[in-house]
Amino acid sequence: MRRSANRRTVLQKSIGLNSSSATSDPYRSGRSVSKEMENIEILFGNYADISSGDIEPAGIESLCSDISISHTDVRMLLLAWKTKAKRQGYFSQYEWCRGLKALRADTLAKLKKALSDLEKEVRSPQNFLDFYSYAFRYCLADIQKNIDLETACELLNIVLASQFPSQTKKLIEFIKFQHEYKVINMDQWTGFLRFCNEINFPSLDNYDSTLAWPLILDNFVEWMLERQN
Repeated sequence: MRRSANRRTVLQKSIGLNSSSATSDPYRSGRSVSKEMENIEILFGNYADISSGDIEPAGIESLCSDISISHTDVRMLLLAWKTKAKRQGYFSQYEWCRGLKALRADTLAKLKKALSDLEKEVRSPQNFLDFYSYAFRYCLADIQKNIDLETACELLNIVLASQFPSQTKKLIEFIKFQHEYKVINMDQWTGFLRFCNEINFPSLDNYDSTLAWPLILDNFVEWMLERQN
């Protein structure tokens, strides 16, 4: 439920959004605050938790409802990428302000449009590589270096399937079929993208197992060839 104006004011004061904190805010110039940044901060206050001062999973669900997209939509992951969010399912005030300022999105309507524009921006090879790598790091918990297979499959479907649907479908099928690997690491994760970019599919006729491919991809190619035969 949306907070009342009075409750929002209490929240803003509790996390330092009142005008007296202007000199400590990296997005303010002296004591003057742009209307755009004020609106971005108000948006943050609408969804932030009073106790923690962060936007938490419940706040993200409310945000998704207000802009009519699913919390599993790739656009929410793109928003996390743009804000450089460090924790999955959370936005700090700093991350939120940094990201929405970059997007020039100070209303929900502008944010929804900006997220659609991000889908186009991320299609460039360099941006996609950065986003793809970020998505893996974003899903890591604490000091973990790997993600479990269920998470890996969900993430592949969200991040990779739109560009490489056939390869992603078979990769997910193989990951669920095999029993040798219980987790996926960053080397394997980046190998999946390299495989999609470089290897002819479904013929696999230019795959060379003597090159520096993760072993899981050698096994995947062997599995694919066995099924083709």
